[in-house]
Amino acid sequence: SVGERTPLDEEILSAEWTLLFWTSLAVIVPVIITLWCSAQRSKRKTHMKDFFRKSKHGWHYTDLFNKPTYCCVCSQHILQGAFCDCCGVCADEQCLRPADRSLPCKEIMAPSRPDGSMEHRWVRGNVPLASYCAVCKQQCGTQPKLCDLRCVWCQTTVHDDCMDNLTDAHQCDLGEFHSLIIPPHYLYHVNKLRRRLPDEYSKVFDLSQLTPHKALQLCTLLPPGKVRVLVCGGDGTVGWVLDAIDAMKLKGQDQFIPRVTILPLGTGNDLSNTLGWGAGYAGEIPVEQVLRNVVDAEVVKMDRWKVQVASKGLYFRKPKVLSMNNYFSVGPDALMALNFHAHREKTPSFFSSRIINKAVYFLYGTKDCLVQECKDLDKRIELELDGERVALPSLEGIIVCNIGYWGGGCRLWEGMGDEPCPPTRLDDGLLEVVGVFGSFHCAQIQVKLANPLRIGQAHTVRLVLKNSKMPMQVDGEPWAQGPCTITITHKTQALMLYHSSEQTDDDDDESSASEPESPTPHDSPRPPWLASARA
Repeated sequence: SVGERTPLDEEILSAEWTLLFWTSLAVIVPVIITLWCSAQRSKRKTHMKDFFRKSKHGWHYTDLFNKPTYCCVCSQHILQGAFCDCCGVCADEQCLRPADRSLPCKEIMAPSRPDGSMEHRWVRGNVPLASYCAVCKQQCGTQPKLCDLRCVWCQTTVHDDCMDNLTDAHQCDLGEFHSLIIPPHYLYHVNKLRRRLPDEYSKVFDLSQLTPHKALQLCTLLPPGKVRVLVCGGDGTVGWVLDAIDAMKLKGQDQFIPRVTILPLGTGNDLSNTLGWGAGYAGEIPVEQVLRNVVDAEVVKMDRWKVQVASKGLYFRKPKVLSMNNYFSVGPDALMALNFHAHREKTPSFFSSRIINKAVYFLYGTKDCLVQECKDLDKRIELELDGERVALPSLEGIIVCNIGYWGGGCRLWEGMGDEPCPPTRLDDGLLEVVGVFGSFHCAQIQVKLANPLRIGQAHTVRLVLKNSKMPMQVDGEPWAQGPCTITITHKTQALMLYHSSEQTDDDDDESSASEPESPTPHDSPRPPWLASARA
């Protein structure tokens, strides 16, 4: 009858419930397992973080090693565990505490042997790929076990069986990069002479917790004029370090001022490009070659500038003072930087890629092409170069440059070379001032379809924002500014390292023909500003 269930209906319903149960189980169980594993991993990492903080090793935990790795305690193959980024010791979770007790990390400060020499500090196993034995010249680390040894100071590798035949097996010369390494016995000796033993010099400096000024105090313990600082970051990070160096000058430590070089990891990297270190680094050059380039680099001077921002009507408040290395701008490029900065503050995890960052910049530039928020800038701003008023055409932006590159690799002042103009230099005490007609004009300049308006060069630049609010930036640090007076004056000079890129075959032929008896020790012709600075 109607409404009564037949045995077949009961069987179908039972099958449906069974299917629903197992489907739910197949979905819920993996989720529960994943959440439990995540909770356990988080708990484990919290426990390990406290352990790592107390350890003298620079431990870093990893869920998966990127190459075959063996525990330095039990010699077993490990997939997850921890490694010390200072000495290279590796251990699985069960062997972490024994490794911490029995395998000491390399000492930053320690006495030398009676004859003044330094011993090797050997670590067994997990030698770098493509390592070769210092005795037999055959490849090391090829066996599927914990084998062979590496000195964590000079990076010499040697087979276990060849160790007895190694010349000077107990004397380390710090290897190829000895000029970039602070020997532990040097710090020990200097501090003994000064009759003080600062504990902070026996640790590794973590710049996420300390200011660079603290780490740069090491320069006062080293021979004057010998220190090089490699800044791994963008132009903002370089400015952060240069400000710390300026603090050293204020303390009368000029003779210990380090030479600064850059490994470009930022978005724009215009300063790095100007100094020959490239527009970005993604690991395409081995670290060893980067260090060789640092050793061979030339010392040049770079002007640094003081930007004073005095807000209108706030006479009793001190002007805001900023340091400038690259450029100051008001207008569309500052607006794009301001929008980018605001969204990065809200969701910093999204802006983890250089490509994504540039794409976001492009989107904001496209939006401003339609909105034109900075139009009629010439009616809102007065510009003075070395005290003389400059008449402005209908502009949307003004850019004041200290270096040759702008906007992620664009030669702003020289442009496309269709109009002769004096070249930019880092050490001439002059600023180059240009104007742009909008975001679309900025885009044209970056793809070399247009030139900016060259306004002039000056030792002092003064801008007066008469009304409204405009976006401004100094070296990529943007803000929205109301009516004010901005004065840019020379501050000081920094000692930077310039890298000569590889020379082409045509350049080699020309140089060999013109100077057969006096070959230059560098790889490529120097830019005009560098040649003039060294003349």
